[in-house]
Amino acid sequence: MTLLVLLGTAGCHLCEQAEELLNSCLLNDTKLIVESIDISEQDSWLEKYAIRIPVVLHPESQHELGWPFDIVQLQAFIEKIGYNSNNN
Repeated sequence: MTLLVLLGTAGCHLCEQAEELLNSCLLNDTKLIVESIDISEQDSWLEKYAIRIPVVLHPESQHELGWPFDIVQLQAFIEKIGYNSNNN
């Protein structure tokens, strides 16, 4: 399984759009897990990401994809981290 983290805050309409993109990109893929984290829960996250959210983070490689992004860029990011739904 591969974990992606969606960094955002509650009530952020851009974060909601990013979540919709992630959901459409990952439809029916049970080997790719997405965890949402509210950056307001930790001062260090808030300091690092406050003006950059939403951000998709791959914790294992520390690669990040910051907003704005579309479905094509999101799919390219997922490929960049080495995820292949057929092999994982």
